[in-house]
Amino acid sequence: MSKSRRKYDASFKSKAIELSYARGNVREVAEELGLHPELLYRWRREKHQYEHNSFPGRGNPKLTDEEREIAELKKQLKDARLERDILKKAISIFSASDKKSSDL
Repeated sequence: MSKSRRKYDASFKSKAIELSYARGNVREVAEELGLHPELLYRWRREKHQYEHNSFPGRGNPKLTDEEREIAELKKQLKDARLERDILKKAISIFSASDKKSSDL
C-alpha cells in the first residue's frame, strides 16, 4: 500500500529551514520533523535561489522578482492588444454603418 503524499505549508518549510541552519545538521532536523533529508536540502536550495518567492503553493511556478514582473508586463501587453483589436473592429463596424446611412 502506498503512502499518501504529505503537504507542508510555506511557514512550516521556512521554520524547518531556519532550524536546519541554526543547528547546522540537516539530517538530525529532518529526522526530528519526520522528513527525508533530501527534501530539506531541496527546500534550502529553493529558499536560497528564489528567496521570498520560494514556496508559492498550489502548483504556481517559482519566479524571481524579475520573472514575476516580466510575466505581469506580458499579461498587461496582451490585454492592451486585445482592447486595441476590439476597438479597431468597433470603429470599422461604425464607419461601415455611417457609409450605409449616408448613401440613402
